[in-house]
Amino acid sequence: MTIRNVRDHGQRFRPRMACLKKVESVMLEMQDPKTGVKSQPQRLVITTIPHAITGEDIVAWLTNRYSIEAEEAWALGTMLVAFGYIYPLQDHKRLVIKPDASLYRFQTPYFWPAQQWPVEDTDYAIYLAKRNIRKKGILALYEQVQYNSLHKWMNHKWDFIVMQAKEQYRAGKERKKPDRVVFDCQERAYWVVHRPPPGTVSAMDYGLERMVDPNTEEMIFTQQSIMRPRVKSSVSIGALVKYSVTYNKHDPFLAPCLPSNPWVTDDVTYWFLNMANVGIPTKMRVERWTFSFGELLSDPRGRDDFRLFLKKEFSGENLAFWEACEDLKWGTAATMNDKAQQVYKTFLTRGAPRWINIDGKTMEVTVKGLKHPHRYVLDAAQTHIFMLMKKVRFFFGRYLKSPVFKDTQKMAICPDQHMFSVPQLEANARKRRPSISPIIVRQLEQEERARMATSGPVDITQVMSKLSNKGKEVPPSKK
Repeated sequence: MTIRNVRDHGQRFRPRMACLKKVESVMLEMQDPKTGVKSQPQRLVITTIPHAITGEDIVAWLTNRYSIEAEEAWALGTMLVAFGYIYPLQDHKRLVIKPDASLYRFQTPYFWPAQQWPVEDTDYAIYLAKRNIRKKGILALYEQVQYNSLHKWMNHKWDFIVMQAKEQYRAGKERKKPDRVVFDCQERAYWVVHRPPPGTVSAMDYGLERMVDPNTEEMIFTQQSIMRPRVKSSVSIGALVKYSVTYNKHDPFLAPCLPSNPWVTDDVTYWFLNMANVGIPTKMRVERWTFSFGELLSDPRGRDDFRLFLKKEFSGENLAFWEACEDLKWGTAATMNDKAQQVYKTFLTRGAPRWINIDGKTMEVTVKGLKHPHRYVLDAAQTHIFMLMKKVRFFFGRYLKSPVFKDTQKMAICPDQHMFSVPQLEANARKRRPSISPIIVRQLEQEERARMATSGPVDITQVMSKLSNKGKEVPPSKK
């Protein structure tokens, strides 16, 4: 980094550091033994925590010190918690101030944001490994996901991480229990701020750093990109090549349309052969159904064929439920509530006429969402049924081997290519007529309505009533 870049980097950080210094001065004033927030030992379960403070005392002190409303004091206190200057002793995941008897403590200056300690994945991995040892393998769901991801990413030095975690865990057990609880809460609060649970707004991502320093935003984005699961370039290129080879014959830009390309020849036979619910499909269309289960369901003719197979398997309710979910998702908003309730009564409730088999967790999420229905309230259940039908050992694989599909395959036609000479193409081109502008169509409709109004019969009684009413009007007085 050049001297100029260092100077610019420092200038960008001066506003942020100035704001943090102001916050730190507030924190020092709050911790003053005489004029600050009163702290006292508080009992947490069976452990006495020294220098604990309550949320209502924090809000009251901010209100009196700065002569502000209680709501403003609560917002300021929540900001102090979000930045890690104060941490909760009970509800660790919610970085807010509760204006009640909830217990908090002042964070040690070592963990203050102004220290600018680099938040490294190695330190976070050591922390999670230590918690995994303490909790005997029982971590929160998001922590377990992060733990597995870091284990996979740092597999080359995981022995070192586990060794450091064991040493820190052994050193922590030598402390007194109150000190051990306080240190654990401090460390956990630090990582909740810098590695927040899903759904929690992080002050480190959306606060001062993002507004002032674009390099920090780029660093966070790069770090998050690195943590995403990656695929080898050879695997991704192989998948692209496979997709291109599979769909090569079905791309009208790469392969000719049969019997002819309607955009070139003006022959509409291609559209008639590929209508949504045509009786006999083409071989190319049937071949496309075998590419994936999504291709089969996206074709109305393929769904009809698959529905016939499910009817023989006595499992037609699965496809019916999937189609009902699609109708709810893409239907009008006015009928959304009625459709959601109808789907619940038909497929999900006990004793439903077309009851579907989904697991208890998915059913619980779906029933809870139906209390306030929206377009995507059935997505979890729809995905479950989709995967159930897609698996090879279930319906899709059996369908491709069934007599229903084989009969459709034999019945499918392969149209011959239509050959057009150059004079025929020129003649078709001369027959083309440009479409009329919508503005002209609207003007013609208005003129037609006006003409019909003038040429229609006149109701003499309405005309006489209007004239009589007009004659009864009192003329305005002259000034």
